[in-house]
This record gives sequence, structure tokens and C-alpha cells, in this order.
Amino acid sequence: MTKKDNGHNQPTTRLAQPLGQLPAVGPRVAPLLNKLGLHTALDLLFFFPRDYEDCSELCAIGDLDDAATEHRQVSVSGTIDEVELRSLSNGRSVLGAVVRDDSSALRIVWFNQPFMMNRLVRGSRVLVSGKPRLSGLRWEMTHPTVRTLRDDETPSAGEIRPVYHLTEGLRQTQIRQIVRSVVESLAGELEEVLPASYRADRQLWGLSDALRAIHHPEDADQLTAARRRFVYQELLVLQLALAIRRWNLQHQRHAPALPATAKIDARIRRLFPFELTADQRQATNEIAQDMGCQLPMNRLLEGEVGSGKTVVAEYAMLLAVAHGYQAALMAPTEVLARQHLRVLSEDLRQSRVRIDLLTGAMPASRRRHLLAQLATGEIDLLIGTQALLHERVEFHRLGLVVIDEQHKFGVRQRASLRQAGLDPHYLIMTATPIPRTVTMALFGDLDVSVLRQTPPGRQAVHTYIASDDQREQWWQFFTRKLREGRQGYVVAPHVDDDREDQPLGVEQLFEQLVNGPLEAFRVDMLHGRMSTSEKEAIMNAYRSGRTHVLVATSVIEVGIDVPNATLMTIEGGERFGLAQLHQLRGRIRRGSFPGYLTVFAHPANEAARQRLEAFAGTLDGFELAEVDFQMRGPGDLLGTVQHGLPPFRIADLQRDAKLLQEARQDAQQLVADADAPFFQPEFASLKQRVFRRYGRVLDLADVA
Repeated sequence: MTKKDNGHNQPTTRLAQPLGQLPAVGPRVAPLLNKLGLHTALDLLFFFPRDYEDCSELCAIGDLDDAATEHRQVSVSGTIDEVELRSLSNGRSVLGAVVRDDSSALRIVWFNQPFMMNRLVRGSRVLVSGKPRLSGLRWEMTHPTVRTLRDDETPSAGEIRPVYHLTEGLRQTQIRQIVRSVVESLAGELEEVLPASYRADRQLWGLSDALRAIHHPEDADQLTAARRRFVYQELLVLQLALAIRRWNLQHQRHAPALPATAKIDARIRRLFPFELTADQRQATNEIAQDMGCQLPMNRLLEGEVGSGKTVVAEYAMLLAVAHGYQAALMAPTEVLARQHLRVLSEDLRQSRVRIDLLTGAMPASRRRHLLAQLATGEIDLLIGTQALLHERVEFHRLGLVVIDEQHKFGVRQRASLRQAGLDPHYLIMTATPIPRTVTMALFGDLDVSVLRQTPPGRQAVHTYIASDDQREQWWQFFTRKLREGRQGYVVAPHVDDDREDQPLGVEQLFEQLVNGPLEAFRVDMLHGRMSTSEKEAIMNAYRSGRTHVLVATSVIEVGIDVPNATLMTIEGGERFGLAQLHQLRGRIRRGSFPGYLTVFAHPANEAARQRLEAFAGTLDGFELAEVDFQMRGPGDLLGTVQHGLPPFRIADLQRDAKLLQEARQDAQQLVADADAPFFQPEFASLKQRVFRRYGRVLDLADVA
């Protein structure tokens, strides 16, 4: 076997050959390929191009035709004649160059990408590919791809060239020749994993034909068909894994039936001194229906900031306790865990529910006593951090597990928590709205409940993006609101500024403020390097109103609920992601007074500027999630490191959303029941792929 799973069957002896033994590679080039994660012939076959040079429309600059080329990519070759980098007053830049051939000239332009200047050498021959448009009397391409040509190299028309990732010492021409040689000699030895009839029904190419075409397409149609085959298979394998996980829960696990009878429902709701929102009622009904069955609930509760997810989770936990079972709530940080303990203790002070807290910082003697009480059933509701995963925690009768801020935990961590009890029901919460496509890709094994409404009386937050010359005006407003009785936060992206190009850190900002605009107020600071006791003392003082302003890092983005806090200043706003900015803003939307937030930022590029404008333009976290997805792409949002899922080789969730939907529907049909096609012998190879790639990380149990 190769050192990594390529998503296809186990290689033959020739496919498993180390690269150094291949005539096309040799011992000198093999170490360079190893740096790219390539070790065997099979690895090379599935080393997909990162891009293509489309020379299928290679023409002279003078032959560009507005009607024929508008919105269509073409390529031209020529010599770089002029290069100019201009800095604009707002910190942005424009890089322009002129490319000439024997017929005319073309201007190429990049905005806020000054590093591209290193690739533009006057007098060098280049191949430029992009979408031309007529600007005045001259043709222009914005953000084209540019490749320097060797003196003896002449690109030929009609060719689509693969572009591969490189490492130092390896040339594009080398890797092209190597991959072509291996594909021509070994592609036919691969065993197909999708049955012929299945491929025919979905108009999918065969494996070997698709492999040849994706590396060396004859035209755009071939490339589209080849890519479709591999994208579909990659997404299908993931969706099958999620469908199997769901099937396992429904057919191989049993949970206690915990129905919400009219009496129990009324008893729980009496503990809430307010009316639930319509969304909260819908979510609690869905949860109650799930928990009333003997199949383990596996539900994602996705909520807007401040929409009351904790209340819904509290309902679920009390439902478990009402039936004599225990509930566990796991939070990613001790600050958030203690916040949950405080809120639940206050809500349940008139009840007989016994609550306790387990954290990694707890003294050994106290931990032993708590674990003993838990094992004998003396604790009904246990709140904890990751200590719930690492300690030898034994519940007496665990009926429900709730995980808050799911994106902070990986798939393996969630799976290991499931083993803490005998088939408990499972509720995952997130205050970070997730784009629909990502939800399908990562949480296909979960049912989803959504909270969009915020409780009545919550006020809007006025959001501003400001420059340094507006600081004095902002601090005058900030201090005026403090004198009216409000409280505020000041957020910095890090603890200290150990580099000159960074905005001030918490410690430096604290000193500047207490000796400047906030000298008349009680100010404290909070960051992750402090001890648990220090954090708790600081937060208690802030909640009680003794502290007017808290200078902090993003440690406050979750778990802080101070209704009187309505002011926030964010420094270095360009260093925060959209989801993080939205979470931070949620800290000043907890009470009945309107909130005011100013972000001081110095966006270094157009993307950062657009991100900040989008943040200031809406309070809707679901809308911001989709904007973030479109701007950043799925890479960061998928959080593959946190989730523990292998990264995609070729699929792109933005571009391939339609194929994802097809793969999801097909996977659900393939694993519909015990007699479904997936469990038949013809799908044995595909089943093997699914378990090799996702079996361990998703804790899949075999289904046949």
C-alpha cells in the first residue's frame, strides 16, 4: 500500500513502486517529488493539476476581437515592455505592465498584489492568459495568469497544459513529462470502483479515461467531463461516510426513550421566566421528538448570536434529568464552561437538579470526589471542558451529551465523548452560522435545527469602520456612554505587540487607555495567558459593574453575557475573520440598550476591505457566513484540521455545490436500508474506499 490513501483500490506492484525506481523519475528527482507528498507511482497518477494554461485560444494581440473574446479566456504571448507599481493614498496599490507582440500591445493589471512585480522582468517573454476587455483604445487583462517562457519555447495553439504544484528545484516542464509518462504506462492498471451501470446512469467517465483526460485534456469538454468524474467520486465517498455514520446510529445503537410528556414539558417551561421565541419552540419540539425515540438523537443546533441556544440546550438537559438520566455539557474553554454553570445554576436555583463543573485545572482531591459522585448518580448535570474527554469519567446513567461551539472540537473528540456513556442522545451547538454547502459537506449525519430570531427587546448594534483620524471623536462618544452607566470592551488581536507592523497588544493598549481617554474609569484586562482564578475575578468585577471597561483579546468572543455592556472598540480589525468579528459584536447585543461598535483597521488588500464592509453592512450572521464562504472559499471554513477530515483533493465546495447535492442524494439512496445497493457485492470496492478514507476519523462501524 502507498503511504497515503488516494481514494482508490490498493495498488498493484507496479503502482506501488517507489518513485526513485520509475524510469521517468529516477533517484535524483524522487526526493523533490517526496517534498510534495508523492512517494509512489499511484501518488503521481492522482497528483491533479492545480490549474491549466488554456492555449486552445492562442492569438495575436492585434487579432483580439471584442465580440468574440468578451468574458472568454484567451492566451497571448509577447515580451514585457513596461512595468509600473503605483501606491495609492489609502495603502492600496496598482501594478501594471505592458506586453507587446508583433501586432499590438496588451496592458495587464493587478490590484493590491505588489509581489507579482517579481515575476515581471522587462524584456522577458511571457504567456499571458485571462479574459481581455477593451479599455479605451487598448486591450487589458485584470489579474491574468503569467508564465515566463524559455528563449526556445513557443506555445502552440490548441493546447491545454496542466499546471502542477512545484517545489524548489523542480520545473513545470519536468513534472509534466513525468506525469505524462506514468499516466500513459500505468493508468490502465487501476481497478474501477464505480460499477459500469452506475456510471452510465450518471454519465460518468471511466477511471482510466478520466485520469488521462484530467492530466492532458484535448479540449475544454474533455477536461470538464474528467474533472466531473473525480469531483463526484470524492464527494460521494464523503457523503457515503456520513450516511453510514447516520445508518450506524439508527440501526446499531439504542438510546433511552425520554419523551416530553405534557406534565414534564410544563414543569420545564415553568423554570424559564420568559416566553420562548417561535424558533426556540420549534427547536425544542424537534429535540423532544428525537429524544422520545430509542434511536440516539444526532442534532445540530445552529443559531444566530444571542438567539438563545443555551435555553434550548437547557430544555433538552432537563428532559433527560426528568427521566432519571444525567446530562453532560462540554464547552471549549473554562470561561465558557463557568458561564454555563453560572447561568444554569441561576435558572435552576428553585429546582432539585444537582449541577457541577469538571475542568482540567481542578485539584486532584476535588476531582476524585466529583467523579465518585458522578458514578453513583449524585450529579444530574455535569458541565466541563475537554477534561470530559481526557479524564476517566463514568456516568451512572448518561442520557444526553451537549457540545457547545462544535467548531472548536474535532470529529474524533466528539466521537470519543460519545463513548462516555451508553448510547446517549447527542446535541451539538454552534453560534457560528454555517453556509448551507458546508453543512451538507460536513454535517450530513446530523439533523439540523436553526435559531434566527433573537429574544424580544434585544437592540441593534451600530457598526462603524473607522480610520485613525476618527479616534478622538470615537473616544469622546465612548466615554459619554460610560458616564451614562454603560460598560464597554476594547479588543486587540494579540496580547502584546512584539512586531512593529502589528497593532497594539492588550497590555500596551491597556497602558495607553488608562493613561489617556479612559483615565477617569475603572479598566481591567483579560487574556488567555492569565490563570483561571485571575480570569474569574476579573469577570466577576466586570459583571457586577465595578469595572467599566474590559481590554481583552478574542477570548471574550463566546461565553460572556453582560447585558449592560453596549460599547466595543476593535483594534486591528483586518486581522479578524468575519465569523470572529460577528461573535465579538454579539457581546454588546445582550440587553435592552442599543450597541455601538467601531472597528479601527488598516486593510492591506481589497479582500480585507470587502470583508470589513460586509461586516458593517449587516447584523445577519447567516448572511455573513455565505459572504465569508464566497470570499474566502471553503478551505478555512471547513476547518479540516479541527474536524480531522482529510482535505479534498479536487472538489471545491463553491464551484461544485450542484455536484455535492447530487452526491448527497445518491449516497442517501445507496444507504437507505439494509437491502440498499451499497451493501451489495458490486459496490464492495467503493465501500472499501469509504472505510479506508473516513472509517477511523468518523468512527464508522461496518454495516454489512
